[in-house]
Amino acid sequence: MDYYILKLVVVAVVSWTAAFLFIRKIFPNRSFDFCNRLVSTTHAALAVTLTSLSVQDWRCPVCPLASNSSPLQMQTLAWTLAYLIYDLVCCLFDQRVNVDNTIHHLISIVGIGAGLVYEKSGSELVAALWITEISSPFLHCREMLKELGYRDTGLNLTADVTFAAIFTFARMVCGPYLAYLTLSARNPVIIKAMALGLQLVSAFWFFKIARMVKYKLAKWTSKKAA
Repeated sequence: MDYYILKLVVVAVVSWTAAFLFIRKIFPNRSFDFCNRLVSTTHAALAVTLTSLSVQDWRCPVCPLASNSSPLQMQTLAWTLAYLIYDLVCCLFDQRVNVDNTIHHLISIVGIGAGLVYEKSGSELVAALWITEISSPFLHCREMLKELGYRDTGLNLTADVTFAAIFTFARMVCGPYLAYLTLSARNPVIIKAMALGLQLVSAFWFFKIARMVKYKLAKWTSKKAA
């Protein structure tokens, strides 16, 4: 790993932490989770923007496969690695450890870290980042709306359904295709393991989300019928 990238990761961890502390100061009456979700939403927007800018050829967004990472891809991955480290520690301080989310973070940290060390597989890694983060703003929006007093409202249901639809398309349509490309290309074994691990976690979350949407729609229908 280039020294510049290592330094960028350290600076980015400090930056994400400072952003969280700043938000906590601005919104002292909001919960720890609410403030962290604002940081997470900011990261998602930044990640989707940087990954989109780093695509070398939109006719084949994941090309070239198993190639050396470009400088922009390395920087994008460094910012996300830093965010994942910050968020993992932040969740521990919140004292609400979610096992599947922790596994997702650890898989991502190891995979992205390996990509930065090898300086390879940049196309596959930024594509995976785009797929995993495109639905994140809606995930955080639906949770923040509850704290703002919009639980069980039409607005919250819209956020739920929108999140579920984008997650399903990204993780269960684009995700398996990217996993296949990553596994079939000449990528390092650890990158292939990350691709498989993330897809398994995504499939697990998909079934949980489908069950959640089914429950929410049934609840909304019965509420309207009453």
